[in-house]
Amino acid sequence: MPHATAPPATGHRPRWWTELPLIAVVYALYSVGRLLVRGDVSTAVDHGLAILRLEQALYLNAEHPLNRLFTSTPSIGIPADFAYASLHYVVTPAVLVWLFRRRSAAYRAARVWLMNSTLLGLVGFTLMPTCPPRLLDASHGFVDTMAQYSAYGWWGEGASAPRGLSGMTNQYAAMPSLHVGWSLWCGILLWRHGRHPLIRAAGIAYPLITTIVVMGTANHYFLDAVAGAAVMGLGALLVKPVIRFADGVKARLAGVLPGGLPGGRNRDGGRTTSAASIPATVCPDVATVSPDVSAGCKTSTGERIPGQRTTSADPPGTAVGGAAARDAADADASDDAPAAAR
Repeated sequence: MPHATAPPATGHRPRWWTELPLIAVVYALYSVGRLLVRGDVSTAVDHGLAILRLEQALYLNAEHPLNRLFTSTPSIGIPADFAYASLHYVVTPAVLVWLFRRRSAAYRAARVWLMNSTLLGLVGFTLMPTCPPRLLDASHGFVDTMAQYSAYGWWGEGASAPRGLSGMTNQYAAMPSLHVGWSLWCGILLWRHGRHPLIRAAGIAYPLITTIVVMGTANHYFLDAVAGAAVMGLGALLVKPVIRFADGVKARLAGVLPGGLPGGRNRDGGRTTSAASIPATVCPDVATVSPDVSAGCKTSTGERIPGQRTTSADPPGTAVGGAAARDAADADASDDAPAAAR
């Protein structure tokens, strides 16, 4: 998905005081929306059983052997529970901050990609509430490792939620798996923008380990993981249209608001300058900003640039440069004179 992480042709350098509130608002909306889309439990169980039957028919049922391994081997199951309960909320923000600080040219596209996919995941939770394997009846052969090893961590029996806060999470938001989706986002960005071999290796290992963990802990089916990857792919396809739309909205606001958007900055981080901000008395012939430092303006005879020093040997108004500078000034004056005078 190179187009989702490639630097944009135009844009502004990201600023943390605008990025942080934006990310916080989007995540808050996602969290609240996830709580509000709780479906009927019986419907969620039916969806979970349908996924399980489909996987068994396709010989994709890797959840059972992994779950048996995790529940019978605490040295594997306990670290896996810690990974499920924490990495999702630690690695993703860490990669986002790393991009912001070290790969700012790719940051905006990566951030839009993550937000697109997260909101698409919310649509999936709404349309298809799904009971995870750990909440199915015990006759289906799954053990909730989070509950089994809850004495070793901060979580209780409500998935990765801290003890006593299981009511603050939607345990039937399993399809798609954003644990897998976000880990895939991290992995692709680490591989694409990482320079050290260990960072690129982590980009490969992290999504693979996350996929094994979510199945072994009985929090997701394999098809949940596939859906999480599909959501990230669709979110990547929407990056360019979303950026174009956002830029169009900004352009319209800049045209409506007097003087453009307040605090506007160019891509190098400097404040933008418009021709309207140049006093007409200084350069009345300039309608737009010129790339030339002088912007088409000339100094009057005897006028010098403020702060420019003169030598005591030169006549007043003559800049440091000696005879060569005076000869150049005389040549300019002769070129500007009428033909009859020459």
